[in-house]
Amino acid sequence: MDPATATKRLGEAPAIDPSASLRDTRLGRYCEVGARTKLAECVFGDYSYVANDSDIIYATLGRFCSIAAQVRINPGNHPLERVALNHFTYRSAAYGLGDDDADFFAWRRDHHVTLGHDVWIGHGAVVLPGLRIGNGAAIGAGAVVTKDVPPFAIVVGVPGRVLRFRFPPTVIAALERIAWWDWPHEVLGERLGDFRSLGAEEFCRRYDPA
Repeated sequence: MDPATATKRLGEAPAIDPSASLRDTRLGRYCEVGARTKLAECVFGDYSYVANDSDIIYATLGRFCSIAAQVRINPGNHPLERVALNHFTYRSAAYGLGDDDADFFAWRRDHHVTLGHDVWIGHGAVVLPGLRIGNGAAIGAGAVVTKDVPPFAIVVGVPGRVLRFRFPPTVIAALERIAWWDWPHEVLGERLGDFRSLGAEEFCRRYDPA
């Protein structure tokens, strides 16, 4: 059987690879965590997953987020404003030089990253601290995201820039009103055919409450 097409059965309990590392992290229903991925102080909404070898810290992900392999969300910084960039100035205890710099580490925790619903982050992308990624946004492989991303934008490059939006403004507004990501599991199943076959405009005409 081709492992790329092998059927997985996800459920109420998240599927976590034995080699993954999780600390103070909450996962919703139908979530999945890939091999050797590290999560710390994160919240994953229902149906969100992260593939192998990713590192996410101090982040909240909405529902249905798709995080590819080797992604970094909220990576650590080095103190560019100091005369020395090395660990010894803030991981001082390891070198027997004094206490660790608590304020330095608190800055990263305070710059929480927030992803909306149905966000896709491609292979090897980096999302810097303190950013907000809007619903339905797509981040291209290898991009370095340095600014907030609007809903349904496609971001590529280093530094990341908005290449285009996935849909026209009227369709984006309708999708935000529909908020299909809040539909119950049973409704998703009933409407699965429409997700697969309808274009965005037709989907909005069918389900937009406005």
